[in-house]
This record gives sequence, structure tokens and C-alpha cells, in this order.
Amino acid sequence: QVQLVESGGGLVQPGGSLRLSCVASGSISIVANMGWYRQAPGNQGELVAGITSGGRTDYADSVKGRFTISRDNGKNTVYLQMNGLKPEDTDVYYCQLVLGVQNYWGQGIQVTVSS
Repeated sequence: QVQLVESGGGLVQPGGSLRLSCVASGSISIVANMGWYRQAPGNQGELVAGITSGGRTDYADSVKGRFTISRDNGKNTVYLQMNGLKPEDTDVYYCQLVLGVQNYWGQGIQVTVSS
């Protein structure tokens, strides 16, 4: 099985920064795509940022220019650097790993942006 463990969340003031980490363990392939999701309006999961095995990245319009996703395959870890945080970024963030058609999810980590 695959296990994803997130860390780095917490409470930060508007304009502040956080870095989320997601460490994958188990049967992991470097060809896996990974990403970060949060709950979007209408209870739809929103892809905040994604990164392919080849390093291509994609971001939600709301976070472009502020968030950066990266991965370290040697550490089986994906990161989400979040700068210029806004109150509307407050949510539970979920790490996702995709192997073929199989999706794996972390348990979620809280990010709260408030003064």
C-alpha cells in the first residue's frame, strides 16, 4: 500500500508563508504524478497545484504567482511552498499521488490564514 503523510500546516498571518510537505511511503514509482488539493466552493475538490513525474507543474489560477510545487524523488516527497497567504487560502490541504488510474490521498492538513 501507499501511505502519504503531510506536515507543515498551521496558523499564519495574512501575507505569511508556509511550506507543506508530503512524504510517500510504500510501493512508490517515480513516474507517479502528485499534487495538492483543497476543498473548492460547491464541495468540489480543487487542484491547487500538481506536478508530473517529469516536473511539469500546474496551478489553480487563484494561487499562481504565490504557490510553488516541487518534488524530491530521492526523499519521496512533494512540497508546496505557499507565499503571500490570504484568508481565502484557509482550508484542509490533501496530498495526492496518482499511479496509473489509482489515486492515493493523505489524511489532510489544516492551513489557517488569519490575523
